[in-house]
Amino acid sequence: MIRDKIKRITDEARRDGDFRGRLLGTRGAADPVSAFCEVCRERGIDITAGELFAYGMDMNDSKLRATNGGGSFEIDGWDDVRENILDELARL
Repeated sequence: MIRDKIKRITDEARRDGDFRGRLLGTRGAADPVSAFCEVCRERGIDITAGELFAYGMDMNDSKLRATNGGGSFEIDGWDDVRENILDELARL
């Protein structure tokens, strides 16, 4: 499940500064999402760009289902799962 993979990525990156640095370094890649997934796969965490996008889409869609009949409040932004992970790791 994607949530388990994301938890593993963040847990391992908290413990391993090299892994964390490699993940953060993907921000400067020509294709940052593919680079992020490749670093994770090298670590033994099989994650795909499609999984990241689908999970992010589900999180964003749930904002609009937060009330009966749809979102009744303005959304201040759309979450990018990969960027959320990297932002969290950058604060460590």
